[in-house]
Amino acid sequence: MSQEWYQRTQLSNGIRIVSEYIPSVRSVSLGFWFAAGSRYEEPQESGISHLLEHLFFKGTERRTAREIAEAFDSLGGQLNAYTSKEYTCYYARVLDQHFEQAVEILSDMLLHARLAEQDLEKEKNVVLEEIKTYEDTPDELIHDLFAQAVLNGHPLARSILGGAETVRGLTREKLLRYLERYYTPDRLVVSAAGHVEHERVVAEVAKYFAAMEGRGESVAPTGEEITSQPRLLRHKETEQVHICLGSRGLPRTDPDKYALFLLDTILGGGASSRFFQELREERALVYATYSYHTCFQETGLFTVYAGTSPEHTEEVLAVMQAELERVWRHGVTEAELKRAKEQLKGSLVLGLEGTANRMSRLAKAVLFYDQILSPDELIQLIERVDLEDVQRVASRVLAPEHLVTAVLGPLEGGQA
Repeated sequence: MSQEWYQRTQLSNGIRIVSEYIPSVRSVSLGFWFAAGSRYEEPQESGISHLLEHLFFKGTERRTAREIAEAFDSLGGQLNAYTSKEYTCYYARVLDQHFEQAVEILSDMLLHARLAEQDLEKEKNVVLEEIKTYEDTPDELIHDLFAQAVLNGHPLARSILGGAETVRGLTREKLLRYLERYYTPDRLVVSAAGHVEHERVVAEVAKYFAAMEGRGESVAPTGEEITSQPRLLRHKETEQVHICLGSRGLPRTDPDKYALFLLDTILGGGASSRFFQELREERALVYATYSYHTCFQETGLFTVYAGTSPEHTEEVLAVMQAELERVWRHGVTEAELKRAKEQLKGSLVLGLEGTANRMSRLAKAVLFYDQILSPDELIQLIERVDLEDVQRVASRVLAPEHLVTAVLGPLEGGQA
């Protein structure tokens, strides 16, 4: 299936390729997306997806790690990767004239990585330092704690970085077994957006990846039934107390997600949002407060965050709870919904002015067998949301019995 603004092809081995030709730019964003993330890991191998991502940059049969870096610098391009709970992405942005070289270098990294023992031990140490850095960044750590509380019992609750003990226990044999299970053609989507025609993308990818073989695991481990933990407190000597309040959100296939995006915008999506105005502008209790919603395949996370001084913790938490209950009971106003629609549409359009965002949006839709919508179609879905839709979503997500609280900081009495 194709439409005028994008094209897609599937190679005989199962690799899916999707691209958008943008003649008005001179760059190309290219991504190799594997359905391999922390949700697919067994508890004893937690962190393996992220460690593998690191190791693909450590050298191949033809290139050292330095030569990989120098090759991309010589193209004037950008090369990077990241691991999420549901996928791992290796991506590049280059001038259109260097597209072929970018594909060749990425294919060398992904198909011919050395995964040498000495590199593994070095990179495990790097990741252990990354975990320590994360532990020393409480305004990031609190979100992992919140996910653990809300999604308790599900692999999505686990940290992407893994734990120090599990990372130390990862071996080359475990890495190779994981690659066999999840780095397979049927779990790979290649996405491109920019000044490159689809036929050129397909030809270059097929040149290196057509011979790739294997079939991946079809079902991710789901763990036990999700049993949210209503309250999670962790004592940590920090200057501020960090608070997350929220609940399980909606999966990416839920049609109500557009109403939730608008509710999220109204509550904590900008300077005019309810929490920013109440907690920062009116009460001067916080510097940072915001909300967000993350969609996963079968569930989601709706989160409101605030950081405050220890003596204001109870007041801030009370305000957060009261505001969510107010919206749950009474909904939002027509003026708020109108403003949120314009804000969300503006954010969408501005974000799609970059080739990287367009490439990512295509890839995620294909990776999760979702519908690929044009910007105009997305805007139409946003416009169709009315007050009744927002109220229905608020009833689903913000009911007091569904709310979970996670708190990190110098708690009174050292509670944990």
